[in-house]
Amino acid sequence: MTEIQVHDAGDRYEARSPEGTLLGAAYYDLVGGSVAFTHTEVDPAYEGQGIAGVLVRAALDSVRASGRDVIALCPYVKAWIGRHPDYADLLHHA
Repeated sequence: MTEIQVHDAGDRYEARSPEGTLLGAAYYDLVGGSVAFTHTEVDPAYEGQGIAGVLVRAALDSVRASGRDVIALCPYVKAWIGRHPDYADLLHHA
């Protein structure tokens, strides 16, 4: 899958194909100055193509640019950050 486009849809980041097909989403809630990721899913027809990784990276880059931090309630987001320590600084510290 090439050219995945990720945008913030207000309560989720959406990954779409260049044609506009919804491929997956990373859902979140705003909690104070933090973005709490609660669930990430990819349409079963597109699983195994790296979409979730592209989606989460773009979402976290967006959070970083906003100056917020991340509460990783979603197991996928938590594991992804664990595999990419250069994003660990985004994690909320209580």
